Amino acid sequence: MIFNWFDANEADKFGVFLAELLIERTPVDDAIGKRSVTKKHEAMLHQLGQHVARFKAEHKLNMYKKAKLGNAFKWKLREKGYDAEYVDQMTNWLMFKL
Repeated sequence: MIFNWFDANEADKFGVFLAELLIERTPVDDAIGKRSVTKKHEAMLHQLGQHVARFKAEHKLNMYKKAKLGNAFKWKLREKGYDAEYVDQMTNWLMFKL
């Protein structure tokens, strides 16, 4: 029972999945904040938000699992070369949604 509390594999995989969706829909160059991608970016955030809501409804997330999910998301974006400020902003957005 207590070991389930620390089993964050699904949360970890979901964090990577969300990052890959963001990467697919928002190339590194577009993440700089050009005005022309604002609506596109908002649509992408809406879609990510729907995935988060569904995952949250299906999985019980404790603090540890939320941290693992956010960390997986953050480091996947950093690996792909996104600006640290943008990555932090997106990670904060995700953690707020969780």
